[in-house]
Amino acid sequence: MVNYLSYDRLTPSYKTFLMNMKTIVIPKIVEEALSHKEWSHAMDEEIDALEKNCTLDFVPLPSGKKVVGNKWVYTPKFKADGTSERYKTRLVAKGYSQSYGIDYFETFAPVAKLNTIRILIALAVNLG
Repeated sequence: MVNYLSYDRLTPSYKTFLMNMKTIVIPKIVEEALSHKEWSHAMDEEIDALEKNCTLDFVPLPSGKKVVGNKWVYTPKFKADGTSERYKTRLVAKGYSQSYGIDYFETFAPVAKLNTIRILIALAVNLG
């Protein structure tokens, strides 16, 4: 491989980025993440943010219902120069295990387009 690959033509910032990617361990399982203080701290921050935003609530499971699984997604973030910025984690639900009409009855995810927001701001400015 050394005969075909070389770091000579890469920019210094991209070399730094690649070297940092080699040093950061991205966990595959929760137990592995908990053994690294950076990932453990990022997981604590994510749980705190979910509780602060009232998007996480522990409730008893209704009878006859199954628990929707979840998993942690681990992503290292880098600055523009390639150095490590922070460790980011997300707790995501395995929604694909749900069935429409059994586990949920409707979905609602409002998304505002940037053009719509611009129009609303322009109307507010023009109409007072």
